[in-house]
Amino acid sequence: MRKATIAVLTAATLVVGGAYYGLADALDLAPGPLSAAEPSYAVQPFPTPSPVEAPGPQVAGLAADAPTPSAAVLSGYAGTLAGDSLIPGATTGVSIIDVATGTELVDHQASAPLTPASSNKVLTAWASLSALGGNHRMETSAVLSGGTVTLVGGGDVLLAADAGDPSAVVGHAGLGDLARAAAAELTAQGVTSVGVALDDTLFTGPTWNSGWESGNEAWVAQIQPIMVDVTAHSNTGAYPADPAMEAAQTFSQALSAAGITVTGEVTRAAAPAGATKLASVQSAPLADVLSVSLKASDNTMTEVEGRVLAAATGREASFTGAAQAVREQLQADGFDVTGLTLLDSCGLAKGDKVPARLLAQIMARAAGADGGTVGRDLLAALPVGALDGTLGDRYVGTSAAGTVRAKTGSLEQTVSLTGTIVTADGRLLAYSVIIDGFPEGGMWSARTAMDNDLIVPLSGCGCQG
Repeated sequence: MRKATIAVLTAATLVVGGAYYGLADALDLAPGPLSAAEPSYAVQPFPTPSPVEAPGPQVAGLAADAPTPSAAVLSGYAGTLAGDSLIPGATTGVSIIDVATGTELVDHQASAPLTPASSNKVLTAWASLSALGGNHRMETSAVLSGGTVTLVGGGDVLLAADAGDPSAVVGHAGLGDLARAAAAELTAQGVTSVGVALDDTLFTGPTWNSGWESGNEAWVAQIQPIMVDVTAHSNTGAYPADPAMEAAQTFSQALSAAGITVTGEVTRAAAPAGATKLASVQSAPLADVLSVSLKASDNTMTEVEGRVLAAATGREASFTGAAQAVREQLQADGFDVTGLTLLDSCGLAKGDKVPARLLAQIMARAAGADGGTVGRDLLAALPVGALDGTLGDRYVGTSAAGTVRAKTGSLEQTVSLTGTIVTADGRLLAYSVIIDGFPEGGMWSARTAMDNDLIVPLSGCGCQG
């Protein structure tokens, strides 16, 4: 029944339907100065189909008894891609799984550990949703100890500078609202003057990953547990040098505007154990936050999500701890992590290694009968071909428009695509394809080969031989 529900929802969606990562993300259509269009961060949930009278017509393009594609035909597509002259010297990993049966129809070096680029974000998203749940919210609080109000970061990097918008994801919670609520409580206690401190100790270790190359500072911020709307910097090619302190200074100014005298400069210090909570604000639910980060392929948000996962599960909230948390959650959920090497959460590190099979198995689980709310939340967060996110202007005018739901990935010598696709016969397939190690400057060619040799043919055929 759940498989049928997911199929209907997927079909309904169709109806409504330098040389470093900066350049790669531009090609991937993620936000950046090379992107042609202003990105939309609005969550794109599955629409609710209009009720019909039983038995009612089946949604066009999907069929419960759709034939299984021929493994030989699909393997032929993968072989054509691997041998394409557009990707000389590359290693191509392809796994295609029939969602209904769980059968792997294509194994083309599917177990080879390859650099996944931003397909890596799928691992972080699944682990976070599985461990924390889609309703998990990140809390930002203000606490009082002595004469100091401490702003405590809890992982919300989409904070509005002033008032929050409860109907939004970006800017759901506001530092201005937090300051005014804190000021009201201070006034009630007879406190008129305070110092302000920043507690960003939820995260530990370096704020910059040693596996990231020089030049990527324009595409990912220092990883800290509190920021004023990090997406506001995505099209600028530059992030604040110290986003957490920027948030603290914004809070301090709002506290002053609310009638509390703030003495001295904002300092950094962990909130004392006995501090009294004055007020707090909460982010949008994790499922909605993930929709923003996955559709836009936001590196900073994904790294923060990995550390929030680590902190919530009792691990060190560092790059290493986040990678450990993701790996262990995948193992706990029954996935085979053989060949998996994680240096970060977002896939920016070239040293990340992931087999295509692992990514495809996650997508098959998400779309299958046992995917549950975790799977539905993950699928809903992925870009849709020719519709939104990093696939918004990809596959336009092809059979893959609206039928491909996937996480894109691009690095200097790697492109990937991980998601689900509906064949012309209405069969739902999960897949991951990674092309790794083509010559520098070959991203466009590699993506063209991937789409022309594999993705569009998959969507356009019944593949029965």
